[in-house]
Amino acid sequence: MEHHPMPDVIPRPSQENSRSQTTGRPPRLRWFILAAGLTFGLILVSGVFLRVHARHQLHAVTAAAAIPTVTIVHPGGMAPDKLVLPGRLQAWYSAPVYARTNGYLLRWYADIGQKVHEGQLLAEIDTPDVDLQLKGARAALATRAAQRNLAGITTRRWDRLNAQNAVSQQETDERRGNFAASEAMQREASAEVGRLETLSGFKHIVAPFTGVVTSRATDIGALIVAGASSAQPLFTVSDVSQLRIYVSVPQAYIARMREGMDVAFTVPDYPGRTFQAHLIRSSDAVDPQSGAMLVQLLYENSENLLKPGSYAQIAFTFPGTSTTNAVRIPASSLLFRRAGPTIAVMEANHHVKIHPITILTDFGTELEVTGLSSESAIIDNPRDDLRDGDEVKPQENGHDS
Repeated sequence: MEHHPMPDVIPRPSQENSRSQTTGRPPRLRWFILAAGLTFGLILVSGVFLRVHARHQLHAVTAAAAIPTVTIVHPGGMAPDKLVLPGRLQAWYSAPVYARTNGYLLRWYADIGQKVHEGQLLAEIDTPDVDLQLKGARAALATRAAQRNLAGITTRRWDRLNAQNAVSQQETDERRGNFAASEAMQREASAEVGRLETLSGFKHIVAPFTGVVTSRATDIGALIVAGASSAQPLFTVSDVSQLRIYVSVPQAYIARMREGMDVAFTVPDYPGRTFQAHLIRSSDAVDPQSGAMLVQLLYENSENLLKPGSYAQIAFTFPGTSTTNAVRIPASSLLFRRAGPTIAVMEANHHVKIHPITILTDFGTELEVTGLSSESAIIDNPRDDLRDGDEVKPQENGHDS
């Protein structure tokens, strides 16, 4: 029996080593794939989350933008019982003095600021044309008077002859007619003389009443043309012993005006000093253009302190006229609805409530109303489409609250 030598046995790797060699790369690949998948998933999830978050944020911004922002104001206290209005002082009488005859100014005797008395001579006008016309008219009057006297003598003679049947009745009537015509012509000539004498009397410019000369618009040698449309008054005389003050009172205060009520006023000439006047009458009519009534005040200017034409601030005081539950609101907060004047009030939950009000007094930029409390949060300049329950975003004094 042959003995074969055993071949060299090549050692075989163990089973575990064989697995580790055959599976060494695949685990690393799987980890890489898993990490890539997780990364992609995170990116996908974060993208979706960001989109959803951005959508919610956009929705929130859009919803917030849809809520209107409003300005909140609070009612003021009681309406004031004093009304201050502008006015002008005017002379009690003021008369522009014109010339009534043609000529040249011979001389003047009163200048601006000078006190004059009624009938005092202010100026003289040289009127050569009128003087000559007056002389001619007087000569014509003398002629007519002589003719009338002659006609009268003739008429009396013919009446005696007619009584003796020495002349006809026709001739007697003619003489009587001539006498009547002569009388009429004499009266006509006398009227012409009177007219020219009156016209000549206008050469003396006199003061119409006692007062002060407030203007002089002529000088020596100036041509005077009476009746011209462009003629200026030679003088202006004003009675400043009393002054009128005209004031336009708004319609809301007309019912409070009473004749004889005392009124205080101030002028820039005397800062810090108050003057007293009283209401004497009113126009009893409202001007449709301004919506105001004209009232007239009287000031006794015995000290001659104030001047006509001056500007004045007039303060009307109405004691005990305010309503106890009245407040003041801006006129810009008013809403006009079918039910009448209303305002929009913001409640505590930032929702709108429409309130009807009653207007007592219109002060122009402010209204005195009832139906509100002093704590009400009023929406200023409200939108016309505001309704009950609308949500608003308030701001006061220009800042969000």
